[in-house]
Amino acid sequence: MSSEKVLKTIKLIKGQVKNYIVPSVTQISARRDAYQVLISCILSLRTKDKTTIQASQRLFKVADNPANMLKLTVGKIQKLIYPVGFYRNKSRAILEISRKLLKDYSGKVPPLLDALLGLKGVGRKTANLVLGLGFAVPAICVDTHVHRISNRLGWVKTNSPEETELALRSIIPRSKWIELNTILVTFGQNLCFPVSPFCSKCKVYGLCKRRGVVKSR
Repeated sequence: MSSEKVLKTIKLIKGQVKNYIVPSVTQISARRDAYQVLISCILSLRTKDKTTIQASQRLFKVADNPANMLKLTVGKIQKLIYPVGFYRNKSRAILEISRKLLKDYSGKVPPLLDALLGLKGVGRKTANLVLGLGFAVPAICVDTHVHRISNRLGWVKTNSPEETELALRSIIPRSKWIELNTILVTFGQNLCFPVSPFCSKCKVYGLCKRRGVVKSR
């Protein structure tokens, strides 16, 4: 698919999802705090958005920076973030991340991909989301929604999120990189479901290859 068609598709999807609630980490990013974006990203893994938002709010009300986070015990953090997925492991990761930020980065989240990847529990998806939403640095965050929808639309033909990220870099202008995740995740959560998507009311039906779609509504 040409870059022109991709841009047209993005515009149509953005218009269609504008009245839906945006993903949890995008909501947290409105606070303009990279640390809170990072920690909410950690909390969001394998967790529904509603649970992530509630857990983030409880946690940040008690500790919204690395120094204050280290004043909490693992048990206290677990109670604050429960029932997010893998809350025990995440509570330990949050403390380790906070400790490293204070030790190596003066308590600040580094706006560099390699540095972010050196933090406990941070992979490319989380690192790119923090760069984009936390620092406004152009980065494409590819999660399951972005990977699945990009292939379904016919933008790419890839087998992994890492491959999808590289492929999307070549067809999507840098000016669209940051917002792409928010747009496609919102689209995937409300219309373009993994199974039986709402193709009948999708504004990009005519531009979609519908790869992998067996049944739709």
